[in-house]
Amino acid sequence: MAKKSIEDVDLKGKRVLVRVDYNVPLEERDGKMVITDDTRIVETLPTLRHLSAKGAKTILVAHLGRPKGKPDPKQSLAPVADRLAELVGRRVEFRGDSLIDEAGLAAVKRAADGLGGGDFLLLENIRFYPGEEKNDPDLGKRLASLCDIYVNDAFGSAHRAHSSTEAAAKAAPAAVSGYLMQKELRYLGDELEKPERPFVVILGGAKVSDKITVIDNLLDKADAMLIGGGMAYTFLSVMGQKIGNSLFEADKVDVARAAIDKAKAKGVKFLLPVDHVITEKLDFPGKAISPPRFTKVGEQIPDGWLAVDIGPETIKAYGDAVRGAKTVLWNGPMGVFEIKDCAKGTFAVAEAVASSGAKSIIGGGDSVKAVKKSGQASKVTFMSTGGGASLEFLEGKVLPGVAALNDK
Repeated sequence: MAKKSIEDVDLKGKRVLVRVDYNVPLEERDGKMVITDDTRIVETLPTLRHLSAKGAKTILVAHLGRPKGKPDPKQSLAPVADRLAELVGRRVEFRGDSLIDEAGLAAVKRAADGLGGGDFLLLENIRFYPGEEKNDPDLGKRLASLCDIYVNDAFGSAHRAHSSTEAAAKAAPAAVSGYLMQKELRYLGDELEKPERPFVVILGGAKVSDKITVIDNLLDKADAMLIGGGMAYTFLSVMGQKIGNSLFEADKVDVARAAIDKAKAKGVKFLLPVDHVITEKLDFPGKAISPPRFTKVGEQIPDGWLAVDIGPETIKAYGDAVRGAKTVLWNGPMGVFEIKDCAKGTFAVAEAVASSGAKSIIGGGDSVKAVKKSGQASKVTFMSTGGGASLEFLEGKVLPGVAALNDK
């Protein structure tokens, strides 16, 4: 996946259109929308500072939320423009002109041409256009007409074939990656293609179905695979264990059995929970459970009870497996970590990964939330900004937003 980057093109005085992922969480306070976590903005600063230092006129395009192709003031990027100006210490102009209206497009072009070298122009939420998620080529061409160079620095949206991620890149005179995109491709691609061994993969989350292809792909590379979360109980059921009311995917039994057989054939250690935190009632949206208890090693989960986290002996076994690793990839929590009584396993694994000394790669989504919540974020090597994008990349799929960039 050797793609050209912003270091491979002349940027001085050029109009540069950058697709960024500014899908930040907002909440309403006193009638005003306020950003509650600016991580996604901060992650793009190395790219933006490089463009500014080189004297580029930078136009930023991003989405926020799911406005379904219609303007929604509560999903406007206006608060992002204000926060971005504070972070970059440069002028950030915000424009809401319609790109599908000729007069609006002309106004945006004039604004872009009028930027000082090193300044920024942020366009309104690209998902306000119905054509964006349909990968409308006309919208892509209109975006491309704003620039001399297109840059994709939005790995979290690179698995979507949308106008701003694929059509615009194909229509632009040049299309390259930003620093954040480069970093994602390096850690999730190059570093895992030939990992330093032992290579330990930790997979969790709710469903086997979400991780089927990831499991299959990584069994070709891993030395050990540790399974947790709701997905573990389909595997345990296949191995003849009683799982009570724990999450179970009857239609994935053959897939689970095939994964166990493949691990055995390839000599990959395949670890499953040996003890559990169980409860009789789980209300996840309400973040409440009935009083939990631990099972002992070898004890079956009784009828009417369900597993919500890994137990202390599993935590120890998983910690031991991680401590000997040189490379660790983690995607998916070990339990319902959003609830305090079910978070110990996930947080213990986060601590083991962070203190292992291994190159530690966190594969986006809930895994990143869990690592941040555990307080270990500063001690891991890399945390992906992509949820669905990182999963698809780990499956070995080609991401449209990456494929559309110019090859080196």
